[in-house]
Amino acid sequence: MRGRSDGGQKKRMITSVCAVGGFLVLLYVYFGSHSQGESALEYGSRSLRKLGSSYLGGDEDADLGGKQDESGKFGLEDGEDGIIPKSFPVCDDRHSELIPCLDRNLIYQMRLKLDLALMEHYERHCPPAERRFNCLIPPPSGYKIPIKWPKSRDQVWKANIPHTHLAHEKSDQNWMVVKGEKIVFPGGGTHFHYGADKYIASLADMLNFSNSNLSNDGKLRTVLDVGCGVASFGAYLLSSDIIAMSLAPNDVHQNQIQFALERGIPAYLGVLGTKRLPYPSRSFELAHCSRCRIDWLQRDGILLLELDRVLRPGGYFAYSSPEAYAQDEEDLRIWKEMSALVERMCWKIAAKKNQTVIWVKPLSNDCYLEREPGTQPPLCRADDDPDAVWGVSMEPCITTYSDHDHRTGGSGLAPWPRRLTAPPPRLADFGYSNDMFEKDTELWRRRVDSYWNLLSPKITSDSLRNVMDMKANLGSFGAALKEKDVWVMNVVPEDGPNTLKLVYDRGLIGTVHSWCEAFSTYPRTYDLLHAWTAFSDVEKKGCSAEDLLLEMDRILRPTGFIIIRDRQLVIEFVKKYLQALHWEAVATADHSSDSDQDGDDFVLVIQKKLWLTSESVKESE
Repeated sequence: MRGRSDGGQKKRMITSVCAVGGFLVLLYVYFGSHSQGESALEYGSRSLRKLGSSYLGGDEDADLGGKQDESGKFGLEDGEDGIIPKSFPVCDDRHSELIPCLDRNLIYQMRLKLDLALMEHYERHCPPAERRFNCLIPPPSGYKIPIKWPKSRDQVWKANIPHTHLAHEKSDQNWMVVKGEKIVFPGGGTHFHYGADKYIASLADMLNFSNSNLSNDGKLRTVLDVGCGVASFGAYLLSSDIIAMSLAPNDVHQNQIQFALERGIPAYLGVLGTKRLPYPSRSFELAHCSRCRIDWLQRDGILLLELDRVLRPGGYFAYSSPEAYAQDEEDLRIWKEMSALVERMCWKIAAKKNQTVIWVKPLSNDCYLEREPGTQPPLCRADDDPDAVWGVSMEPCITTYSDHDHRTGGSGLAPWPRRLTAPPPRLADFGYSNDMFEKDTELWRRRVDSYWNLLSPKITSDSLRNVMDMKANLGSFGAALKEKDVWVMNVVPEDGPNTLKLVYDRGLIGTVHSWCEAFSTYPRTYDLLHAWTAFSDVEKKGCSAEDLLLEMDRILRPTGFIIIRDRQLVIEFVKKYLQALHWEAVATADHSSDSDQDGDDFVLVIQKKLWLTSESVKESE
């Protein structure tokens, strides 16, 4: 700088600073707009994924689909392999209802060749790693804390699910009605305009159950409602101590399941397409279809055979549809062919009245073994596992009963509520003893009591409704919540012992799932997530712990809670992300001195804050 005037130096310095500043502003505008808009819109494009990955200490040039980011390996100190984020990008507002594995935009962009006639486009198709969002799902504009159960059964905030087309489309069927800021559910349906409660009582009367109660003194507990609409059938079953898995796809009647879960009714996004439903064999006492618009005769009756697989011995199928009562030529043809099909499946008519027919499955294999050789549909092969469901294709065959069920002429389950704590008959399938089952039940009863003590400063009796146990094992966590006014979605890992059939045998419901993928539900649908060793499990599989954190945030309601029970290293890892996720620690506990199992000694209780976005994140507390 020697020999140059100070004024010239200052001018050049100011010019340089301005140029650099201008360049940085351009970079911010370009990448900021992409992260908030285009990147999110283009379904997890590489730029957004890399943005999140660089926040998390990942290598932008690495193969994103090949391995888990090093930062996902627990126990690393800050600075060893990257930095811990102070914030995550926020997805575009238009993705406030994103379901990553059931997103039509992904199907279009990846040009998947799917058979629309077989409903493949409504089945799970998850984005590869490089196309996943790495951002927080924002709530819709005007979002409010959901109305509490039991009032929520009959009304929800319109701002939380701003979709009213079903109210207009089904205005003559009393599905739902828009009233000011709320959407009201009168309890009607396509075949029960005058209320689900009256319809349910009529089904009980058709079966000659006492007191018009469909539970039949606790013998009928678990129900599968196919094509459930807004789940009013399942909602009104709850008062009879019956729990229904209300099932519907994300189809032209969008948001049915979102409405159901907002109401506090058990529900799951799914479809009878080409893959087995994620439920074990012999899980439900009753399957129900009220004008569900399913072609039961297609592909040699494969969809009806899938219902047959999940029904228990002596289980019922209640079918309310024009084919059961109409007299036009096409309906009569369908009825004749369907009647012949179920007769070959050994179903018999238990009752038929007005618009509804109820069929019943046989109690043993006797009818199957007495069929003429070559009768269709065939019996399933001996090596077919009827409980293998994750990504398994349906088979057009009849699932026969186990030797135990055949000998006993039924499932041998105790009536509800005794079946909740009675050792299930299928315990022997896993080599578990009654004593092991009873100890597990007592262990989780003590643990849930401890959880409630930790939660008690933050919750009241109506704070929680929709609960998920992310690793249910024998279902004892859910069983311990019986006296709470909640229901539990019990999730069993796809690659472990399929204990989900024990969960159903206890009179609870759930599904098989891999936490390396997104869950089949809308955002903001659960009040409490219980993650027992879930993070340790995804680490063993080589999946991303950060992706699991973002997925848990997606499905958790604002002000909802997470209970993580895992190793101390996992707890410390999660704590580093609390600020970025807008979570706060409520309580911690160390049970290393009295833990009955290794590796799950530490508990962290978290609450999700309510935050809103309008181009940027704002605190709204």
